[in-house]
Amino acid sequence: MDLDLLRIYARVATLSSFVRAAEQLGLTPARVTTGVQQLETQLGTRLLHRTTRSVRMTPDGEQFLQACQGLLADAEELASMFERTPTSLRGRLRVDMPNGIAQLAVIPRLPEFFAAHPQVALELSTTDRRVDLVHEGFDCVLRVGRLGDSELVARPLGTMALVNAASPAYLERCGVPKVLADLDRHWIVNYAQALGVSPLGWEYHDGKRWQLRPMASLVTVTNTDAYKAACIAGLGLIQSPRLGLRDALADGRLVEVMPELPGEPMPVSLVYANRRHQPKRVLAFMDWVAGVLQPWLQA
Repeated sequence: MDLDLLRIYARVATLSSFVRAAEQLGLTPARVTTGVQQLETQLGTRLLHRTTRSVRMTPDGEQFLQACQGLLADAEELASMFERTPTSLRGRLRVDMPNGIAQLAVIPRLPEFFAAHPQVALELSTTDRRVDLVHEGFDCVLRVGRLGDSELVARPLGTMALVNAASPAYLERCGVPKVLADLDRHWIVNYAQALGVSPLGWEYHDGKRWQLRPMASLVTVTNTDAYKAACIAGLGLIQSPRLGLRDALADGRLVEVMPELPGEPMPVSLVYANRRHQPKRVLAFMDWVAGVLQPWLQA
């Protein structure tokens, strides 16, 4: 059985789209459609229900996808069985991670990764939204924050410390908060995954557990760059990973406040699909990212 046809079917079934599968595989939609048809003919069964609006697997298609993914993983494992040097790793990697971590920590050191693995090609998505790892075809994603329940596999890397910060102009105008009660006279810049979500408030530990203190706000943002920019503009206090604020703290655009009352450290994890075997290039990249981020993480 042609492995290329299996790869085509697996991508179409995972994405529920012939067009998106074609884009990710670098093929024409016609070639992807023909490939699935050829596979169905060989198997003697319908794998996908197609309409003008949707593509979904048949019961046979669901069963075949599981076997198909296992076979493709085994084939890749066999192909790399006798690779003895890191430079022999090859293939495409599709990865997603938060924009700030990508710009500040990962991208500046990517030349090191490519020097060790020159035959690996990386597609790097940088966004603050929670991507759908399976349906968007990612090999792995780096996530900051608590993970929800899912069938995905998570590799915890550690936690990222938070720092409370404000701009000098804001502190001159509103005063420097020193205790929790002072926050009643201050503003917070709200960060939310989407507009319309209730603001969380100021996070602190009361000696027993983590608490949220409601605060007044002028602005809510949905992007970490905007979150930092709003603070620098003097629109309120923020609580953010130190990594993302290091340049602004170093050059004086931001000042740390209330260092004894930081927010809860944010867990950092690599997340990937629950498969029997991960390609060696994926494992190598995850190990490399873990090493790059180690100086910024707590155990």
